[in-house]
Formats: sequence, structure tokens, C-alpha cells
Amino acid sequence: MEEKKEGLDSGSGTNGAEGGERKLDFVRQIVADDIKTDKWQGKVHTRFPPEPNGYLHIGHAKSINLNYGIARDFGGKFNLRFDDTNPEKEEQEYVDSIIEDVRWLGADWEDRLLYGSDYFQQMHDWAVELIKKGKAYVCELDAEQTRAYRGTLTQPGKDSPYRNRSVEENLDLFERMRKGEFPDGAKTLRAKIDMAHPNLNLRDPIMYRIVHEHHHRQGDKWCIYPMYDWAHGFEDSIEGITHSICTLEFENHRPLYDWFIDAVNDGRTDDGSGPWGKKIHHPQQIEFARLNMTYTVMSKRKLLRLVKEGYVSGWDDPRMPTISGMRRRGYSPEAVRNFCKLIGVNKFNSTVDFALLEHCLREDLNKTSARVMAVLRPLKVVIDNYPEGQSEALDAINNPEDASAGTRKVSFSRELYIEREDFMEEPPKKFFRLAPGREVRLRYAYFITCTDVVKDADGNVVELHCTYDPATRGGDAPDGRKVKATLHWVSAPHALKAQVKLYENLFTKENPDDAEEGRDFTANLNPNSLETLTECYVEPSLARAHALDRFQFERLGYFCVDPDSTPESLVFNRTVGLRDSWARIQKKG
Repeated sequence: MEEKKEGLDSGSGTNGAEGGERKLDFVRQIVADDIKTDKWQGKVHTRFPPEPNGYLHIGHAKSINLNYGIARDFGGKFNLRFDDTNPEKEEQEYVDSIIEDVRWLGADWEDRLLYGSDYFQQMHDWAVELIKKGKAYVCELDAEQTRAYRGTLTQPGKDSPYRNRSVEENLDLFERMRKGEFPDGAKTLRAKIDMAHPNLNLRDPIMYRIVHEHHHRQGDKWCIYPMYDWAHGFEDSIEGITHSICTLEFENHRPLYDWFIDAVNDGRTDDGSGPWGKKIHHPQQIEFARLNMTYTVMSKRKLLRLVKEGYVSGWDDPRMPTISGMRRRGYSPEAVRNFCKLIGVNKFNSTVDFALLEHCLREDLNKTSARVMAVLRPLKVVIDNYPEGQSEALDAINNPEDASAGTRKVSFSRELYIEREDFMEEPPKKFFRLAPGREVRLRYAYFITCTDVVKDADGNVVELHCTYDPATRGGDAPDGRKVKATLHWVSAPHALKAQVKLYENLFTKENPDDAEEGRDFTANLNPNSLETLTECYVEPSLARAHALDRFQFERLGYFCVDPDSTPESLVFNRTVGLRDSWARIQKKG
């Protein structure tokens, strides 16, 4: 685990600057300043607090990288805490997937795997305390009435008719709510703040609602559940979080979190001698911009729709921006971490080009992926002057970027498969690959020349006949003659049949939410986002590959072994092509 921790931390403190003096992002600068002033007695304690109501996506990776990276940078602690306060939408499946994803990204929470639901009793007791202080009341307005009473940005709200109940009546009703005497929606517990407050979040917000629903962890112990705004600050307080790092949409909620903790601390003292006991910890909240990316949706609600309505095969569909989908597609955690490093941490919202993520992926896979040969759309080649029944083992380089990766043997024989697009019967001027009468190089093997073309009854090319030059073994001619193309290939009698899935962007528009009037984001789904090829051939070394092993199929791109693949039925997912559009954009710029 130590190696992973170092990897996640690598370079995560910069705002995308390359080389030179390291510049801290604004969040780390705040932490560094707090350490200098001894604000938290030198402590740094962060957390990643997902709600288990869906799978994590690439936006969460940015938050994980930031929170864990800060703890590592400053010698602090990091918690993985589930904010499991909504039993209607939360499932153990989501808990398990989040644990797997955070661990895969390299974050180490040590023994601090925590659950907000374990604090239900303490949060309930603090709610009772606020009722006793006259700062909370039980309300019987339904959801529609509550919205109407709230007012607008330009008009103040109006007091609930139940706002001035006595402390004793509120205590009695809240206890009866807890015991399950009332149906869902019949009553809520609200904070008594100010219905004319300019910040709508402070207009008597709901603290508790009635939900008769089984909780994945607490079972049926509770039928009242805290709202996120009530639970958020207290979960951090209980765990001693020093820097509560959130995305920008929570900036307007911060005054409410502060109000709740200040309300509990009202009447408390540092030494515990006050009427309500000792003050509770008040974390510091810092907001940063969430990740938005082209050709992608980041809303869990929308991702859930894609899954539930069958637009994708599941949360781990390789077209999804989920961590599990990216892992299945062949992404490496290093590539994701490097992407988070490059985009940096800012205070303003922006949209990142998906091509940048693919650029980070190619850079990592180019260094780490073994090269193999595979043919996705096969065209048979018969080498007429090669002896029948004979084969030979040729040396092939495993990774030109890593000399320590060594070499492997690839079998060569009289019958081969090449890529169908590598042959044209009547080639245009700039087509340099195989054509009648033309000589090309076979990677690691020989020069071959096309001598004949076999077609079926419909005129489709089904087989090529060629001759080879035995003197060119290894791919070079002793007489110094040159060819303009090198083709990949596999030996027909040795190759393994495989299924290959080719993926494109899930959406056709950079902003999937930009749909015609009366239609939603699903109208922009790409009907060509998945192509499945069933008649592919790969070199036999891939029989020993394991699930999620990554390879570069020479000249074709990067691929990984799908988890459903077996030695008898090989399945590969294309991770990303070889062309780097981001690098080209940067070069032009």
C-alpha cells in the first residue's frame, strides 16, 4: 500500500505547473498557513465523504486525490466516511464499490473507515438540545407548503404556523416522531433561524424528516433521518476534521453549517463548566471547483438513469465516467492521478476537455503497456513460397519504452491474417500499404509482395497471395532497399480468436445537457458509442493474460482484458486509440 500512497501524492500540490519551483494550490496554501499559525495545533485531518447512492465517477477522483493528497503532503490523517443518511437511495452495493474505487486510486484510510449513520444517536441528542434551547421546532407543513412559505430570492419567507410551539410540545412531538407514531412526511423538525434571511438556506431549514425505510447499516432502528445539511458539519466535528474540503455548490451552505455548530456550542465552554458541557469541534470548510468534462455527465441522478433505463450495461460500462467503468475499460490509477494533477485545484468552475484525460492515459500506457499484435478485421494472406507445414519463432520487442521488458517469441507461418484496411486493390496516391505488386514489411518478420487477389462471388476480396523474401528476416533488407509501410499480423494457425469492443464518446455533444426543447440529455447519446467485433485474432501469448491486464495492440491502440474474458472466450476492451488529439491541440496552440 505504501507504493500506492506515494503515487497518489506525487505532484498533487501543484496547479498544473510543469517544472520550476513548486507552487501550492490555494487549498494547500490555506493548510500550510494554518500550520504556520498553529491554528489546529499543527494537525491536518481530511476526509472523503461520499453518499452511497451510486458509483463514484471521475469528479470524485479529483476530490479523493485532493483530500488524501493533502493529508499525505502535511503528515496528517485521512478518513473515508460514508454519509449514509438517506436510506431510500443508499445500498450496500454502492458502499462496496466505493471502497474498491478509493483503494484502487491509491488512497489509504488506515483504520478510519467510518459511517455517518454511526453518529445518529449523537446528532439526535444535539437536535433535542436545540429544541430545549428554543432553536428548533416540529413543523406540520407538507413539502409544497414548506416551499411556498420559504419565499424567494427577492421576497422574504413567512413563519410557519407551528413555529412558536412550546419547548415541551416540541420535545414530545419529536420523541413521538422517533418512535414511529407518524407517517412519512407528516412532520419535520426545523431550525428556528430567520425566515427573512437573505440566504435561503437559513430560512428555518429542515433538520429531520420521517422515513420508514430499512437502513443498510442501522436496520429499522430509526424512522427519522437527519438532512444532509444537519449531518454534514457534525460528522466532521465528531471526527475532528480540521479542513472540510467541499465543492463550490456547498459554499452557500457553509453559513448554515456554522450556525448549527454555533447553536450547539451556545452555552458550552472550553472546559466543560457551562450548562451544556464542553464545546464541540468546529471544522473549517474550504470550497473548490468541481470537475466538469466535455462529452460527459457527472450527475449521479443522470448516471443512474442511464443504468436503470438500459442505455448502458451497468455502472461499470466502459463508456461511463465512473471509476469502475474506467477501470474496466483499462484506465490506470496513475493516469487518473496525473490527470488530477494537470487540471489543478481552482476556485472557479470550468470544463475540461475529455482529450486531456485521454492524453494522460496514453502517456502512462505508452510507458507501461506490453506490445502485442492483434488483427481486428482480418484478411487472410497466403505466402506461396513459404514451406507448407513449417513455422518459425521470431523475436518481438515487448515495450520499446522499457528495455527491461525484454522480448517474446511470435510464430510465423505460411498463412497469416493482416488488417483488412491495410490492403487496397486500387490504392490512391498516398496509400503506401499492401496492394497488387507492392512490397511491404511485416513487423519483426519479412518483406512480402502481393501477387494475387482472390474474390468471392460478390467481388469482395477474401484472400491475398504473396511471396516473401527470406533474406529480410527481422524486417530489413540486406541490399538496403526500403519499403514505405510496416504492417502488423498474426499467424493464422497459431492465433487465438477473440471478441473486441470498440468504444467512442457516450454523447455526441460536448455539453450533453444542450438538448432541443422538450428533450433531455439522453437525446444526445451516441448511437455508435459501442462496436463489437467478433471475428478478431490475437497472438497466442494473450492466452495467459489476466482480467484488466493492459496492452498496446500495435498500430491499433491500447486494450485491456475484460473481466468477463476467459481463456476459451477472450474479450478485450479498447481503452484509447493511439492518436493524441490533446497533444496536437497543444502543439498548434
